Amino acid sequence: MELNVTTSSQGDYAVVTATGELDLYTAPRLQTALASLIRDRADRVVVDLSGVEFCDSTGVNVLLAAMKRLQEQGGTLELAGLRPPVRRILQVTGLDSVFTIAEAVPTRGV
Repeated sequence: MELNVTTSSQGDYAVVTATGELDLYTAPRLQTALASLIRDRADRVVVDLSGVEFCDSTGVNVLLAAMKRLQEQGGTLELAGLRPPVRRILQVTGLDSVFTIAEAVPTRGV
């Protein structure tokens, strides 16, 4: 399965929308999009995972690394719209208490 990644601006934050499966083979697409925002010194990044049906440890590591780099720059990374399989991997690993998780992408300007 493919992973499609798009980036958009929603007022004061960037939204990275991923759809498909996030795994060893597809994670570099998400990593590239996040690295670009980090390079551009984004303050707040929301990763919309509502279209992600599967996420393995490689995908989780991409998200963790991006969160760490953003925090080092004074920024934040939030996850939104987690489907049950993705939520489960974060719960099993204890990372659901590390990431900021929202039910959906925040409305513009919030």
